[in-house]
Amino acid sequence: MDLQALVESVDGMATLYAFDIFPDGSFSEIRLMAVNKKNDYMLHFSPNSPKFYPGIPYRSYWMDLNFEKYVYNCGSRTEPLYSYVNARGAWLKGFYIPIKIPDESEMQNGVRTVYCLYIFTYSKTADTCSMALNSPESNEALVKISIKLHENEDFYKGMASAVADIKELCGAKWCAVCTVDKETENCGLINENGQHNEMLEGMAAEMERTTYEVALAWEKDLAQSNCLILENLDIIKERDPAWYYSLSIHNVENLILFVIRYNQNIVGFIWAADFDTSKTMLIKETLELTSFLVAAVIANHQLLSRLEKKSTVDELTQVSNRNAMNDRIDSLISGRAELPANMGVVFADLNGLKNVNDELGHKAGDKLLTKSASLLKIAFGDSEIYRAGGDEFVVLCPDTAEEMFMRQVKQLRSLADSTDDVRFAVGVVYCKGSCNITRAMQTADERMYKDKKAYYRAHPELDKRMHG
Repeated sequence: MDLQALVESVDGMATLYAFDIFPDGSFSEIRLMAVNKKNDYMLHFSPNSPKFYPGIPYRSYWMDLNFEKYVYNCGSRTEPLYSYVNARGAWLKGFYIPIKIPDESEMQNGVRTVYCLYIFTYSKTADTCSMALNSPESNEALVKISIKLHENEDFYKGMASAVADIKELCGAKWCAVCTVDKETENCGLINENGQHNEMLEGMAAEMERTTYEVALAWEKDLAQSNCLILENLDIIKERDPAWYYSLSIHNVENLILFVIRYNQNIVGFIWAADFDTSKTMLIKETLELTSFLVAAVIANHQLLSRLEKKSTVDELTQVSNRNAMNDRIDSLISGRAELPANMGVVFADLNGLKNVNDELGHKAGDKLLTKSASLLKIAFGDSEIYRAGGDEFVVLCPDTAEEMFMRQVKQLRSLADSTDDVRFAVGVVYCKGSCNITRAMQTADERMYKDKKAYYRAHPELDKRMHG
């Protein structure tokens, strides 16, 4: 039979594959038998691609373990298969059709050669109709997971419920969603019990990596595929010895890793270990589309988190901004937040900022503000630090002992004195028992201005506050 004529007769991108089934039931490597002109690009995808000939090993051009599994299942079971996957920057709709080639498919010396015709289309965006072509079992699991993702307004609770369903679907001992924010290089882990970043941090430590470096390594481990579904860890041992070592510590025997992409950007991974290998095809079919749903939820959460941060965090100094301070004060006054048993209040105004802006430019002024915020962070640690205005900072120290609070104030002054450019005017108030937060802030502000006046009396040449 003319195999090239066969694939050219297909009105779409088509490739014909073959492999041998040996008497013991094992398979040979997959061979590429024919590629039609519409799919000719696959032969030239890499500049180092070898010249094609019928029977050339498939891995001369690609290595995708999941695709190979589909080809093996289609050919060995003589069963048409369908897949809809998000891979290599596009949504691929693939049809795997077993083909009987006269004479070629006959058994010789106990070895049988089988053929699989692969026809596919692709698009940059997802098609819900194509998603609906999955098996009833997969669609049922998908609906269940989707409901869990959206029935709870709390992102972490909703994701934890979805992970519990994914774990059950996979029959896995461990399962988690690892979130990745490439903009901030922050990663997190959510399992069926909620957010547990310490588990990802522990895994990263075993690999001698940061959590973000773990995410980058996983992306590399996938080797341009959208997932790994491994019945043993041989591939991980070859591709990522550090991860293999970590998995071996915990006696992991098999592994699932699905990338989660939103607009082709990685936002996370679905990770499961010690799963039920008899459910491999159902797992792959379901998680292909589950990753699509999870991606939208993670991306939305990250977007809202960034918007919230922008509305509450000062972009220059990375301390809380005036909006956040006003909301905090309002919550204390209204009773939405419980008043602490005691509270230290600091008003710290940066002396000489106008001079720096006028003489050295606003870039130098911005550097001075950033440096000042850093000193406040060192002195007051986990306390609430706000940039209230241009050169004014406010620090709230709830439930801090008075002695500790005064040591922190003293440390701030010492830190500033150790620099040649940062000088603070400082006003402080310490409240015991019931605290009138409004009055405390007014008093701290008044004391700060007294300190500022004293500074400029001592340094009149620096007082350009009222002069152009």
